[in-house]
Amino acid sequence: MKFFLGSQSPRRKELLSAMGYEFEVLIPTVDEIFPETLSPYLVSKYISNLKLNALIPQIDKDCFLICADTIVLLENEILGKPKDRIDAVKMLNKLSGKTHEVITGVSLYYKDKKIDFSEITSVSFKSLSDDEISYYIDLGDAFDKAGSYGIQDWIGTIGIQSIEGSYTNVMGLPTQQLQLEITKLLA
Repeated sequence: MKFFLGSQSPRRKELLSAMGYEFEVLIPTVDEIFPETLSPYLVSKYISNLKLNALIPQIDKDCFLICADTIVLLENEILGKPKDRIDAVKMLNKLSGKTHEVITGVSLYYKDKKIDFSEITSVSFKSLSDDEISYYIDLGDAFDKAGSYGIQDWIGTIGIQSIEGSYTNVMGLPTQQLQLEITKLLA
């Protein structure tokens, strides 16, 4: 069976490979716009479905397609990818000393069947100094990630006090739940 990952995220590619899957990458071209009235807890699943529906016509129905979207939610505010350095500094200052949620929505397709789910992980940052934030941003790792950080990056190593839930979810793909859902869809 042929697997496709509908994402260009290097972390999702790495995690899916670590799960033992061989796959090809498809890049969905969708506007990641969602209804303003949608609960923030449903946004990532909504966007992962947009990606899935955009890619389904590009594959045979006996192929397996995986799409995902990750958001960072702090006090009911969605923190997406930063637009620039100033935006990254603002986001990291907001996250500093607080607990936020990382929500990944995942959508799966196989033989005209779809499954979607989301995973929520709570992440607590210590208070970050201005120097720590600047150093991290200077490394260049903040710009392609929701909330301006990667848990696997330097800032995660020195700044995250605790997590409750799936570590791989914070990286962008909740691998344990994904494996359960893949097994269900293939059954």
